[in-house]
Amino acid sequence: MEKTTIQINLETLNRLKALKNFERQSYDEVLNTIIDNCEEENLSDDEIEEIKKGLEDVKMGKIKPIEQVAKELGITLK
Repeated sequence: MEKTTIQINLETLNRLKALKNFERQSYDEVLNTIIDNCEEENLSDDEIEEIKKGLEDVKMGKIKPIEQVAKELGITLK
């Protein structure tokens, strides 16, 4: 694996150190974990469309209050 050197502020280095799961974890592993988490947080186009559809349903009054749904399903809310 090829390696490179990057310049970061000391404050950034300290923040990276705080994100290590164990003492000998490499910064490459820490950064890849951060990148993976960011990629997982991105919504797909289908998810965005479903959210838009849901918001339109709310605007058009096509929703039921949770109390009504629970009553229809015979569920008691606490």
